[in-house]
Amino acid sequence: MQEVTGIILKERNYGESSKILDVFTREYGLIGVISKGSKKIKSKLSGVSNRLTYGIFNLYYKQDKLSTLISVDVINPFYNIKNNIINIGYATYLSELTYQIIKQSIKHEEIFNTFINSLLKINENFDPLVITNIYELKMLSYLGVEPILNKCASCGNVNNIITFSSDKNGLICKKCHTNEKIVDLKSIKYLRMYFYLDISKITKIEMDVKIKNEIDDFLTNYYISHTGLYLNSKKFIDDLKKVNIYT
Repeated sequence: MQEVTGIILKERNYGESSKILDVFTREYGLIGVISKGSKKIKSKLSGVSNRLTYGIFNLYYKQDKLSTLISVDVINPFYNIKNNIINIGYATYLSELTYQIIKQSIKHEEIFNTFINSLLKINENFDPLVITNIYELKMLSYLGVEPILNKCASCGNVNNIITFSSDKNGLICKKCHTNEKIVDLKSIKYLRMYFYLDISKITKIEMDVKIKNEIDDFLTNYYISHTGLYLNSKKFIDDLKKVNIYT
């Protein structure tokens, strides 16, 4: 029997009364866990065998096999996420993205800490789009496709940076600019800052909608161009922006 710190990224039914849980743990990365009888209303596991349950998982751990869940001591119930459709959308996207990333990286503890800190900030009602973009940018390093943000991606010039381009892998200077859209200089500044920022240390977010959208558009296109990852939950977020429910 072991205790591990983890969060449920996915759940699926198993038989008539149980579930199989994909739990992202700080100690072992992604593990499969069977939650026996958790579909029964009276089961002590019914309320803790759902996506985004974050806590100390007490289980019979089996390496490379299904572990068996005994109980969960919840660390944070994420009420402000689960009671807000916008926050749910972003948290679901981050969960799906994280699931894909940890299958390609061995640095699960670093990713775990960044992921949990992102959820905590969204739960504290910090702008979910900004938090998500910061997380997206940081995760590109683990996918091996980090953009060039300290100089022009085309010529290496550090001066006269006027925009960024997903097709050209990062920042673009005035000399190398062709037909790329010119962005606000603040967007370049914030994009660079995102990469080095410790999410857990964020205390305030004040950004114009234009700046947020320019950065989000760049990262969306960058993921499409360089990772091949485009998840259904991301489409849900993009659809909200199109109908102006959230900007």
